[in-house]
Amino acid sequence: MHVKTEHPRTATRLLAVDNLRVVLTLLVVLHHVAVTYGNIPMWYYVEDARDPSGLALDILVVVNQAFFMGFFFLLSGFFTPASFDRKGGRAFVRDRLLRLGVPLLVFVLLLRPLVTLPQYLAQGGGASYAEFYLRTWDPGPMWFAEVLIVFVVAYAVWRGLRRAGQEEAPAAPPRFRSLLLFAAGLAVATFVWRLAVPTGTYVPVLGLPSPDYLPQYVAMFAAGPVAFRRRWFETLPRRTGRAGLITAAVAASTLLPLSATTKGVLSSAAGAAWQSFFAVGIIAGLVVIFRERFDRQGPLGGFLSAHAYTVYVVHPIVLVAVALAFRWLEAAAVVKFAIVAVISLPLCWGLAYLVRSLPGAKRIL
Repeated sequence: MHVKTEHPRTATRLLAVDNLRVVLTLLVVLHHVAVTYGNIPMWYYVEDARDPSGLALDILVVVNQAFFMGFFFLLSGFFTPASFDRKGGRAFVRDRLLRLGVPLLVFVLLLRPLVTLPQYLAQGGGASYAEFYLRTWDPGPMWFAEVLIVFVVAYAVWRGLRRAGQEEAPAAPPRFRSLLLFAAGLAVATFVWRLAVPTGTYVPVLGLPSPDYLPQYVAMFAAGPVAFRRRWFETLPRRTGRAGLITAAVAASTLLPLSATTKGVLSSAAGAAWQSFFAVGIIAGLVVIFRERFDRQGPLGGFLSAHAYTVYVVHPIVLVAVALAFRWLEAAAVVKFAIVAVISLPLCWGLAYLVRSLPGAKRIL
């Protein structure tokens, strides 16, 4: 695992990919604001929706969940080979443990006590805060870092077992038919996985809020290095992107309602199918759109990109604080969502800037 190999391709900084990371980070923030005011109470502070607009927020959460974390894992896998090539196995693993493990520990030990304090106070005493903290322990949004540590270590081991020069050879971009086959295989794997891990399962020790999506996370991360070696992000045809968006729209408009209005095996199969085809289709479409229209960056775009990872780490404390500040406001769920989102987004990036200004922080964040 310590052998460093050379490859003909050097890492190319794709500004479109950086901009996609910014948009996905923004979606993470909006996702958790929507959970705050919708009917899916899986956040540190929630206000149950008391009007029909809460359903719109629930739909946003469900559609977002179908692809955005899988897309994050795809991008993480995409950047992994170049980092391994530059550093070699040992340095690569040390770097990833530092960049993922330290923020995970900071969140668990420093930030999580702050964001869970309102929950503790709301229960009206009883157990000590230390007991409450341990009883409700989970890594929060940093479950992503937890899972990613496992993935990158597995990648490093896999690279260490391969001989130099055995990396994926350059090839033509995947045909749309290949993407459909990938989505179909993912749907089958997800359906079978959910027989053992049904939707709604929660793993309290690991804190993984969506273990039923694990096949998607594994498949997307595994596809990332292949996409990097074969330059798929740079060469994916425009027509494939359009077909992907059409596929996503069809899956969301047909299979999603079917999964919501049926029960049992049919509902589970329809759910796995719409999420898989939607995820693959929307990702293909967004890759092409961003490559062709957003492959540039001004000072603002560079700032947003540089601080996106830190925003992911610190955004819970901002969202809880802003939501608590507006708990007095009597308004429709979607109105409170809009107000808190508009205020929280610049605050998240502002706090991220302050955190990255600390000595040594940029080395990790």
